[in-house]
Amino acid sequence: MFWNAFIIALREIRRNLTRAFLTVLGVVIGVAAVITMVTLGNGATEAMKESISKMGNNLLTLRPGQGWGPSASPLFSRTDVESIRQQVPGIKHITPLSNTSVQAIYQEQARQTDVQGVYPEYFPIGNWTIATGRFFDISELNTGEPVAVIGETIRKELFNGEDPIGKRIRLLNTAVTVIGVTEVKGQAGWGDDLDDNIIIPITTLQSRLNGQMFKQNINQIMISTEDGYPTDGVMADIASLMRERRNLARTVQDNFSVTDSRQVAEVMSSSTKLMTSLLGAVAGFSLLVGGIGIMNIMLVSVTERTREIGIRMSIGARAREVMLQFLVEAVTLSCVGGLVGITLAYGLCYKFAPVIGAPFRFDPKINLIAVIFSAVIGVLFGFLPARRAAGLDPIEALRHE
Repeated sequence: MFWNAFIIALREIRRNLTRAFLTVLGVVIGVAAVITMVTLGNGATEAMKESISKMGNNLLTLRPGQGWGPSASPLFSRTDVESIRQQVPGIKHITPLSNTSVQAIYQEQARQTDVQGVYPEYFPIGNWTIATGRFFDISELNTGEPVAVIGETIRKELFNGEDPIGKRIRLLNTAVTVIGVTEVKGQAGWGDDLDDNIIIPITTLQSRLNGQMFKQNINQIMISTEDGYPTDGVMADIASLMRERRNLARTVQDNFSVTDSRQVAEVMSSSTKLMTSLLGAVAGFSLLVGGIGIMNIMLVSVTERTREIGIRMSIGARAREVMLQFLVEAVTLSCVGGLVGITLAYGLCYKFAPVIGAPFRFDPKINLIAVIFSAVIGVLFGFLPARRAAGLDPIEALRHE
C-alpha cells in the first residue's frame, strides 16, 4: 500500500513539475540555509581554535590592567619575570614581551610592522618553528646583539624572493642582521597576521630602539606551564606574587590580569557556537515557510482531484489509504526539497569556506538531521490536506465538477 502511494505521488509530482518545483523551493532554501550556516559556523569555530593554538600550548599571559584594552596600570620589568621564574612552581618557559611599531627598511623597500623584543624562550612558548636560518640564543640576548628573526610576510614584502639570511634591516636608527625566517603561521583568531613581525632580543629593543634598558617597559609576560601541571594553580601563584610585588592591599583590585589561552579559546568558541545556533534558528524559519507552501499546494491538489478521490473511494479505497496517499505525496515533496537543499548547501560551503578562512568540513549528521526535519515538515503540513481528502463523502466527491 505504501509503495503504491509512493508511485502515485511521483506520478502527480511529474504531472505538475513546475508547480512541484515552486512548492519545494521554500524547503530547498530552508535546508540549504540551515546547513550552510551551521557548517560555516562550525568551521569558523575550528579555525578559531586552531589559530589560538598557534599562539602556544599551556600558555598563560600576564598583562597590566584588567581586560584586553589599553591600561594606565604599571607595566612589568625583567625583575618581575625572574621573580616569577624562581618563585612559581610548574613553569616550563617564561619570556617578557615588549613591542613597538616601526618602519622596517631594506634598500628601497619599506614596511610598517611590529617589532617584538623577547627572550629565546619565546620561540618554544609560541610553537614557532624555523624555515631558514636559526633563532637567536641566550648569549645574544645577554649582549644585546642586533640580530632578528622575521616572519614570512616581512620576507616577501622587503626581500622580494631574495634570501634574507645575513641581510641587514634598518629599524629606526639601528641596523639588525636577519638570522632566521619563521615557518608560516597565518592569521590569529582576531585577524592579525602572525607572520608580519620582526623578533629581536628584548635587550636589543630596550637599549638600541627604545633607549630604556633599565625601565619598566614590558607590555606582557608569556608563560608556558609543565605538561600535566594544573594551570589554575600556576595562575593563582602568579597573581599572589604580583600582588605582593606591587604592594596591593587586600581590598585593592588587581591592576594586572592572568589569562589562560585555553579559557580564551573556550570563550570565543562559545560565542561563535551561540551565533551559529542563532543564525541556524533564523534560517530554520524558512523551513516553516516552505512547509506552509506545501500545505497550501496540497489543499489545492485535494480540490483539483476531488472527483478522482470519489472514484477511488467508490470502488473500495478506504479513508486511511487516501490519507496515506496525500501524506506520502507531501513527504516526498519535502524530502526532494531536502536533498536538493543539501546539494546546494554543499556547493555554498565549498565556495564560501575559504572566503571566511574556515576549514571545509561537511558534517553528515547535520545533513541527516536536515532531511529528517524536512520529512517531519512534510508530515506536519501534509496532514491537514490528507485528512481533508480522507474525509470527503464519495457521493459528493463524484458529483464535484
